[in-house]
Amino acid sequence: MLTVATDSPAYPPYFEDNKPSNGKGFESAVAYAIANKLGFSPSEVKWTVEPFDSSYAPGPKSFDFDINEISITAPRAKEVDFSVPYYTNPQGIIVDASSPYAHATSLAAFKGAKLGVQIGTTSLDAVNAEIKPTSQPQVFNTSNDVISAFKIHRVDAIVVDLATAFDLTSTELSHATIAGQFSAPGGDNWGVLLSKGSKLTPCVNQAVNALQADGTLASLSHRWIASAASVPVLR
Repeated sequence: MLTVATDSPAYPPYFEDNKPSNGKGFESAVAYAIANKLGFSPSEVKWTVEPFDSSYAPGPKSFDFDINEISITAPRAKEVDFSVPYYTNPQGIIVDASSPYAHATSLAAFKGAKLGVQIGTTSLDAVNAEIKPTSQPQVFNTSNDVISAFKIHRVDAIVVDLATAFDLTSTELSHATIAGQFSAPGGDNWGVLLSKGSKLTPCVNQAVNALQADGTLASLSHRWIASAASVPVLR
């Protein structure tokens, strides 16, 4: 039996219907694909709940691996093992659903927009490197400040990682939409999380590399994230 963990509730497009075991959604599908490479059938996969923040805390784990949009960072890697990345999270541009920017077809459309971002994030670097706005983006200290500025129309659009964009537009910013996604240098790499020194880590690495090489990861990303979420890729 292979025990796989994720948080609850589990949100689309990474999990569908809050049922990680149904194989639907990007990360559910990736988990079963990894399990298959490890020699486990779907019936041999058992799901368990692990809160996001406790997943990378030091100490023994009650799972074989955890898959939950967990970014690979140096501090976390001191306490747990990460697989090689199975996904690089792009940036998402959130706009008001009634805004003309909602119909943008390129990054150039946002050059003259008032853009809001959080200080010290990959999103800020991405805005400057990829959008190259004509005026400096408005930089805020916290994500809550970014959201508040958007709600009072102080900015035309905010840029966050795509996973956060999905979460925000389905919860706090119901009047908003994701105008597009774009890749940027330094994007967040997500890894499968395992206990520190797990004997399974090299096996999971081999599985993820194989899924990358045979196109499975790209296919699942296209199906569940790019296509199902209907978020156009802007260049």
